[in-house]
Amino acid sequence: MHRRNEIITRRALLLVNPKARRGQESAAPVIERLKSGGMTVTVEPFEALPDIARDIVRLRHSADLIILCGGDGSVSSAAVAVMESGLPMGIMPMGTANDLARTLHIPMDLLQAADVIVQGHQRRIDVGTVNGHAFFNVASMGLSTELAQGLDPALKKRFGRFGYALAAIKVMARASRFRATIKEKGTTIEVETYQIAVGNGRHYGGGNVVEETAQIDDGHLDLYSLEMNNLWKLALMLRSFRSGTHGAWNEVRTARCVEFDIETRKPMPVNTDGEIVTSTPAHFKVHPKAISVFAPATAKQSGPRASREEL
Repeated sequence: MHRRNEIITRRALLLVNPKARRGQESAAPVIERLKSGGMTVTVEPFEALPDIARDIVRLRHSADLIILCGGDGSVSSAAVAVMESGLPMGIMPMGTANDLARTLHIPMDLLQAADVIVQGHQRRIDVGTVNGHAFFNVASMGLSTELAQGLDPALKKRFGRFGYALAAIKVMARASRFRATIKEKGTTIEVETYQIAVGNGRHYGGGNVVEETAQIDDGHLDLYSLEMNNLWKLALMLRSFRSGTHGAWNEVRTARCVEFDIETRKPMPVNTDGEIVTSTPAHFKVHPKAISVFAPATAKQSGPRASREEL
């Protein structure tokens, strides 16, 4: 007697942020593409980032996978709840920068991104945390935090990356250095800097590279500190930040480790993937291969990292 082939239907929990830059795009074509790939789809909208984790905890037992529609901040806000659920995560890049999608080679076209989820290839990636708050790309204090605080949401939604550039010029015009203590592996370094950034993934800031050999599944965090006397020299360094070779400049301190502690004289806000979530003193830690994400099977996997001097 022949058994009929059973069709396995996967249950997808689709979390949508209507406030994301592309959040007003119709989800109907994406939902149809997922359904045609053998999924049932439960749509759950959210208006504030804290809602994401609560929705995942509430609905995870009725889902086989979680799909985040939004920008990098939305995806990072879901990270801890996704880790605890043990479910794989899909990404629909609907934000401004979409750096995690860039790192994972997920297409910016939403229907193509849906196809990646339907195809089902998964990649385990690292998650970084700072004071218990998750980030995929980078967490930082200094310039980028001032930029996040000063960026008008309406400007961001209307002009995208150009809006970031306008805000960045204003921030640089009034920026000043701050003193910080960086601790790793029992070593303490005192610095005077404009910015300290700790990267977990590869891309951040709309396509900048954390470090030229960095991958999101390498089990390390990559730190850099901007310690120049004249901030406007940063304009000469921009190309090196796009390629991840900024550590070659004498004014840029770099380090690689699995944990960092950073203290400042006064509490300073910490920006994780575009959202301010905590402040110094800050404890950074990597959680290797903590989440399984749907990504193209042809995506470049992490290779051997070049050795370099640490702090």
